[in-house]
Amino acid sequence: MTEQTERSLAEQPSDTERLPPAAPGDGGGTGGGGAGGAARGAAGGAARPAGPATGQTTADGPVPRHATADAPVLPHATPPPLAPPRPLGEPRTWPRDFTDRLTAPLPGVRALARIAREGKLRPPPETLPEIQQLPFAPGPMPAAGPSTLALTWVGHASWIIRAGGLTVLTDPVWSRKILGTPARVTPVGVRWEDLPPVDAVVISHNHYDHLDAPTLKRLPRDTPLLLPAGLAPWARRRGFTQVTDLDWWEAVELPAPGGPVRFDFVPAHHWSKRTLTDTCRSLWGGWLLTAPDGRRIHFAGDTGYGHWFEEIGRRYPGIDLALLPIGAYDPRWMLRPVHTDPEEAVKACHDLGARALAPMHWSTFLLSGEPPLEPLHRVRAAWAATGRPREDLWDLPVGASRVLAAP
Repeated sequence: MTEQTERSLAEQPSDTERLPPAAPGDGGGTGGGGAGGAARGAAGGAARPAGPATGQTTADGPVPRHATADAPVLPHATPPPLAPPRPLGEPRTWPRDFTDRLTAPLPGVRALARIAREGKLRPPPETLPEIQQLPFAPGPMPAAGPSTLALTWVGHASWIIRAGGLTVLTDPVWSRKILGTPARVTPVGVRWEDLPPVDAVVISHNHYDHLDAPTLKRLPRDTPLLLPAGLAPWARRRGFTQVTDLDWWEAVELPAPGGPVRFDFVPAHHWSKRTLTDTCRSLWGGWLLTAPDGRRIHFAGDTGYGHWFEEIGRRYPGIDLALLPIGAYDPRWMLRPVHTDPEEAVKACHDLGARALAPMHWSTFLLSGEPPLEPLHRVRAAWAATGRPREDLWDLPVGASRVLAAP
């Protein structure tokens, strides 16, 4: 969590204030106001889906009678059909804010006062020598033809994904420093001048460590940007001409040499804020990339643990690889609703039904109180405890690449 985020949280309701009622249903709409009615819960509490009463009929069909507020939809329930792709660059009208999508109240003044008293905004000084041991192994990116599905970890939540012959960047941050945060502790994994031409960029939300304006300024202004609902005006003001913003469960397709690549915008347990006056004015979420041959990668962006992972896995069966955050989690009493810890990331991978897990959101910026190397040790231990194959934990060093084998 950056200092900018800490200042932003001070303007949120106090810990005891509640959120407005959730909008019913979770199907996408052209106006963007009705998708993904979120669960309510105290910060750190278990999230439960909210929505229409069981037995009712929604845009997605009848609600199963076992799908109640206390019992999430079971994985075997028939998922709704995927939404047809929307037009690229489509003008949209969105609600004023997306506060109804929050799955936990945001921390208030009392929480910030407690953080100040405890002094747990950065790792303990005695653990800082671990920075020298953070894994950094840059290398050439693999050759990627139309049938290749490969990825390279640039650092934090920035990946280079090669799919269908396209080169896609996720939450690209090539800056050495972001607003209110100490400089990166590992270099960028791939030099900007070594990038192949970028065919698309996906953004998960507007926090400064995920939406980095100086990095985006390096791109040609006709680069397709795929954004959460409400962020298109921000991009157009900066001269980008191929801008598409989506609601949860909506999708677009981009043409590619190997066939169209599909991008679905999916829910996450997080929030958005970039200035003093735009709390939750744009949406947040993750992306599901489907290659022409059907292989799938889930990029979670920034998220806490909760019910959305099972729902994403239910709607998109057969996910091959999940890119999930494992850092910026301490102290848990404050960060649990918005940042998964390593054990939760392993559980989320299971909930998604994903075959493999690639950890991210650590080893780049020191945003919270855990020791620098702790996320790596804990995710390895949590993965080993599941008994799943070690080779399916893609704990890559910054700058490393890996190719997803063809089915």
